[in-house]
Amino acid sequence: MTYVQLDHPFPAPPDIAAVQQVAPGVLWIRMPLPFALDHINLWALDDGNGWTIVDTGVGDDETMAHWHSLFAGALAGKPVTRLICTHFHPDHMGLAGPLTQRFGIRLTATVGEWTYGRMLMLEGGADYIDNQVDHYRRCGYGPDLLEGVRERSGGYGDRIKPLPTNVSAISHGDCLTIGGRQWQVFVGRGHSPEHACLYCAELNVLISGDQILPRISPVVGVWPQEPDSEPLGQFLDSLKRLKQSFPADCLVLPSHRLPFRGLHERADELLAHHDERLERAFAACAKPSTALAVLRALFQRPLDPHQTGFAAGETVAHLNHLIAQGRLVRTEDADGVWIYQTA
Repeated sequence: MTYVQLDHPFPAPPDIAAVQQVAPGVLWIRMPLPFALDHINLWALDDGNGWTIVDTGVGDDETMAHWHSLFAGALAGKPVTRLICTHFHPDHMGLAGPLTQRFGIRLTATVGEWTYGRMLMLEGGADYIDNQVDHYRRCGYGPDLLEGVRERSGGYGDRIKPLPTNVSAISHGDCLTIGGRQWQVFVGRGHSPEHACLYCAELNVLISGDQILPRISPVVGVWPQEPDSEPLGQFLDSLKRLKQSFPADCLVLPSHRLPFRGLHERADELLAHHDERLERAFAACAKPSTALAVLRALFQRPLDPHQTGFAAGETVAHLNHLIAQGRLVRTEDADGVWIYQTA
């Protein structure tokens, strides 16, 4: 796809365990990730007598060691007085437990994100794994792919430390006072249940988490826990609400890649991207097709088993959206495998 030209006022990220100021009282931190997407952006907000941290990085010893370096270096002299996690994914909430314990504070997050993280952290029994396998069997997976699903089930808990048993809940429209400035909570959906973004009108800064990113489309998928969900519709609606809620020239601080200006242009680009994917999925269902067959029409590059799982989630999200629009119908074959075709 051709990307819109965004303004990147900070063309180089800070070094690991270092900070870079991007607005008054707003520090940019970057941590490594053990994935193909090899980094995450985190944020430290000056809160007077302490620091408010937004997101934690993945729950491994390497990332914790980088936090120790920061607390002894760039963030030394003041404690962390609040930890906000935008959503439950392990690169965002992975160290929420150790950090809240170290500073004697409570995790701040939406209830939906905290409870989903707690649920996945505690899951892993035979019924959980069986549901995972059955979901992807219904998508059209064969025995080899299903064996991989069984082997990888429960991976969430491997990338996080135990999550806190309580939460300071935030909701859409709440205002948090941080460093004497007001930060408005904007809840987006689709990428995760109740993803929290933060906007400061005084600074014209939006901490967007994964809700909108400058170059990649956030994963919007249907997962085994909610097989009939319609996250793509929620995500597209959230993009439109972002445009309606915040200025086009605000500084967007995303969780991956570089900070940027061009919120409205990037939202329009993502809306167009998903429109194109919907048309391709619809065309793939001109004859009765499984989700796996549609996946191969949408993702024509080679995918490893882990990537195939994300691609299956995205494929079913597009198919469920087309069903919600009345353009597709879903039936089942004799083995209970979902079959999609034009209405």
